Amino acid sequence: MSDVFAPEEGFRVRVLDLSGASEDNIVEEIKGFPTLMHANAFARAYVRDSVELCRLPGASTRDVLSAWFAFGEDVEVVDAGDQGWRSANELDDFAANPSSDIERDWRVLDPRRDDDLDDDDDDDDDDNGREVEHPV
Repeated sequence: MSDVFAPEEGFRVRVLDLSGASEDNIVEEIKGFPTLMHANAFARAYVRDSVELCRLPGASTRDVLSAWFAFGEDVEVVDAGDQGWRSANELDDFAANPSSDIERDWRVLDPRRDDDLDDDDDDDDDDNGREVEHPV
């Protein structure tokens, strides 16, 4: 699968709750990734962050993995087949090696962020949605 054949609405990333708190383990599905590379980068950073949130000071690699499988969140890139990023490929490394802030910053890769920025750019409205006149 290549980015040329991306789904019309873009790729989707499904967030899965490993704690079993929800019936189907699906927390949310994030859509709108324009390329597979973008979806994969988001998925990797999201899991990296989830692993770090499960890391306690002085915890062994095994302890981090146990905590992540009990309380963490995994992801899957929907309809990406073998080209989609899989946490199993890097999970041991993530648990053994703490990440930098940049490696786990999935928020900058979140396509919903673009929607929020578009909303913030609308400076011609006041807080109540009324048109604001600007002096010339």
